[in-house]
Amino acid sequence: MVNLSAFIDHHARVSPAREAVLYDGARITYADLAARLRALAGLFVARGVCAGDVVAVLMKNSAAYLDIAFAVSYLGAVLLPINFRLSQAEVAYIITDAGAKLLCVDQELIGSVGGTDAVIVFDTRAQRDPRVLVGTQIPPPCTVRAPQDLMRLMYTSGTTAHPKGVQHTYSNFYWKNMDHVLALGVSRDSRANVVGPLYHVGGMDLPGINVLWQGGLLCVHREFDPEATLAAIAAEQLNCTWMAPVMTGRVLALPQRERYDISSLRWCVGGGEKTPESRIRAFADYFTGARYVDGYGLTETCGGDTIMEAGYELAKIGSTGRAMAHVQLHIRDESGQDLPPGADGEVCLRGPKVMSGYWNAPQKNAESFFADGYFRTGDVGYVDADGFLFLTDRRKDMIISGGENIASSEVERVIHELPEVAECAVIGVPDARWGERPLALVVLRPGATLDAETVRQHCRVRLASYKVPDRVLLRDTLPRNPSGKVLKRVLREELGD
Repeated sequence: MVNLSAFIDHHARVSPAREAVLYDGARITYADLAARLRALAGLFVARGVCAGDVVAVLMKNSAAYLDIAFAVSYLGAVLLPINFRLSQAEVAYIITDAGAKLLCVDQELIGSVGGTDAVIVFDTRAQRDPRVLVGTQIPPPCTVRAPQDLMRLMYTSGTTAHPKGVQHTYSNFYWKNMDHVLALGVSRDSRANVVGPLYHVGGMDLPGINVLWQGGLLCVHREFDPEATLAAIAAEQLNCTWMAPVMTGRVLALPQRERYDISSLRWCVGGGEKTPESRIRAFADYFTGARYVDGYGLTETCGGDTIMEAGYELAKIGSTGRAMAHVQLHIRDESGQDLPPGADGEVCLRGPKVMSGYWNAPQKNAESFFADGYFRTGDVGYVDADGFLFLTDRRKDMIISGGENIASSEVERVIHELPEVAECAVIGVPDARWGERPLALVVLRPGATLDAETVRQHCRVRLASYKVPDRVLLRDTLPRNPSGKVLKRVLREELGD
């Protein structure tokens, strides 16, 4: 049986009093966790959830978020984590496209709900312990899942106008866990600081549920706060974490950081965007007992495809490390031919943790894989003679801001709704805090007038706030190649500084 509840039951049986989760003052043991997930499963059954149904989660981090994930798996249903920063229209699209049977939502996020009336609302009490929502339902029996069964749907912005559902099977998830346990030394003694959002593979998986798989402990923060991050490391002797580079930057910028004893930390996985080399060096100067583990991964591969090995952090600075034990990484040209070390090409991946495909997207699936099973990431890079990956260009038309993917075509689609707009292009430009922020270049129809703030306000009501362009520039024309394609590389070169 591969249900996520299986390893919770194992630890609840072997070490029932061992602490599994810390959240908002609550200290939850493995025995508690096993009881909580069963109680919540009973509530889901009472709301009509069956094996194979999709259960969506629109919540900030909480203990209940983990309970939901385990209860959904216990029933043989499919977890659908949704970015809580999305607009109502974006949430509605995802829920409708996935065919979600039920939505679990934080009380404070109820205004973002769209696409369904089947909702369970979690207030602050239920976020600490969802059993306050459960009546007299009898916990149902476990529905056994097999490796090839679907465990999770995660929607990624990708590079298209609408997000795509990435299908994670149990096989994908467990092979990913095995690779990360091997590479990072995750064990029963791991005590992870969970500051990344649980809707993201970084927060949920890297490290996250794999720590519970080994019998370790998760200290869950509702939202990232740099001082609370250091305080938790000191108070709970936490020894591992995942942080997006923007989070690491905020921690290192704290004037009062020296007051905290952070000597227990052994490693921090970075992800979501390329980490500046200066930040890696600053991390090593402050966290003297820990190493910064730069890495590369995609939602489509459950994350963490390459990880920097111990001892190479500075010698190979600028690299995202070497491929995991069960990941094959090739650099290929457009025809699918392998390229030699040092040659730039498309990063292509194959292995048991690569997704089974996008949800309801046969054409996209056909375009995303070579005939021999290698997944085409769209990222450009090279490997050196030692097999270390260096990324040289991002996925086509992708903006990465604070670790969040922003599909430029999605923002462009919204701007094109304005009747005054003839053409537009959205690119990412460097930002000291967020890594990148979106900038829109707009060409108006003849005789039309439109100001930048009107464009931004139009975007605010249709997109998540982090997708709204910081700046809107009006242009007479956009640079194009002979086939008519907008040359965003040229725009980035013109405006990147």
